[in-house]
Amino acid sequence: MKKKNVVLAQVPVSGYAAEGKALAKIDGKVIFIEGGVVPGDVVDVRLRKNKKDWAEGKAIHIHTYSPTRTEPFCEHFGTCGGCKWQMLPYAEQLKYKAQQVEDHLTRIGKMALPPITPILGGELTRHYRNKLEFTFSNRAYVPQDELETLPDEGGIPQRNALGFHIPRLFDKVLDINTCYLQQEPVNLIRNTIRAYALEHDLSFYDIRAQTGWLRNLVVRICTTGEIMVNLVIHHEDKAARTALLDHLLAIVPSITTLVYTINPKKNDSIFDLEPRTYHGKGYITEKLEDFVFKIGPKSFFQTNSYQGERLYQVTRDYAGLTGHETVYDLYCGTGSIGIFVSKKARKIIGIELVKEAIDDAIENAKDNGVQNAEFFAGDVIDICNDEFFAHHGAPDVIITDPPRAGMHEKLVQKLLEIAAPKIVYVSCNPATQARDLALLDAKYTVERVQPVDMFPHTHHIENVVLLQRRPNI
Repeated sequence: MKKKNVVLAQVPVSGYAAEGKALAKIDGKVIFIEGGVVPGDVVDVRLRKNKKDWAEGKAIHIHTYSPTRTEPFCEHFGTCGGCKWQMLPYAEQLKYKAQQVEDHLTRIGKMALPPITPILGGELTRHYRNKLEFTFSNRAYVPQDELETLPDEGGIPQRNALGFHIPRLFDKVLDINTCYLQQEPVNLIRNTIRAYALEHDLSFYDIRAQTGWLRNLVVRICTTGEIMVNLVIHHEDKAARTALLDHLLAIVPSITTLVYTINPKKNDSIFDLEPRTYHGKGYITEKLEDFVFKIGPKSFFQTNSYQGERLYQVTRDYAGLTGHETVYDLYCGTGSIGIFVSKKARKIIGIELVKEAIDDAIENAKDNGVQNAEFFAGDVIDICNDEFFAHHGAPDVIITDPPRAGMHEKLVQKLLEIAAPKIVYVSCNPATQARDLALLDAKYTVERVQPVDMFPHTHHIENVVLLQRRPNI
């Protein structure tokens, strides 16, 4: 078992661990398994890491299929790397996600927990995303079964692709025909652009050589029916650009806003670039309950609008507002959570590091007639000092929604110093949330826990925790 390049035969899969890896145990040794297996499968595993107490590898053969398996619905399943749990019935996915939350909070957080509220699953398990980003590449990924049919001479053919990056292969892109993550006309948009580009010999980006014209395609679709397309190109070519965009609008007239962004940089980030509006108003509008949110090409917004609304409802419920509270919304982004809870608060103070997001938050508050919210750009640690509290008031409730890395330890210590009566912690990573909760345990108890599934067919899970300040602190 300690040797490298070991293949373990007839391994019974028993469960799931963190990051969606399947789990097995052999003679007390834990085996983490990748490769689309589910509990109940019996598989052969080729190990790539082999330690004393644990090992990690990939399933290379399935001897017995679990009775709980279901047939994946996407032709790209197993290669794309996106919806890794399509072979698992949705009810089973929810069970393992809820278990993941409980495991993280108990094993990492090591704190007393109330009963965890049953997970909120999505009513839509397909076509639920409001944003997808596709990549143009002149290095299409060739699946293994196709490679086996190629002649020995000539090597692997190089062809263009428009789709998703292959995991762990930075320069390979899987050409996507049909994706079920977003509603139509996303597939029509992508396939129209690719067909036109191939027909007119437009160059696809070469990430190694840093050459080529077409780079990225970002599609946003709102529940309001509005559609935004952002075509990212390496350099300006007005004639080619105009012809391509006009063709797209002719084939897909339902596009409400069409923008393009010129990106000559070595990375794909567009946050330091300026998108240019070609058609429409330059933004789209999403609606959660009665609130409207303006979404531009660079705006951050919850990727699943349907479940995002439910996530915010849980957050508002946990805040327990009566109309008299001052609420601090940390990592407020474009202000969506703060605005969503604003009707039941006396005052909202939103803080976010990214200035452009704060500009969007101020505009969103204005558009919704929210007059009791103020937004500030900067680091919470720097902003929240005695002078700031004296002017704006100390928080009665703190809502924090950090990125996957969780909160910086200095911010956790700042929250302990502020000692607000309530903290509502919204997390997209229960592992880092549990780490932060362990530190907050010095002054807070966990009162309520609500997992919310934002991303069906993946292992990702959001979790909302209500923290109450301990008495006499």
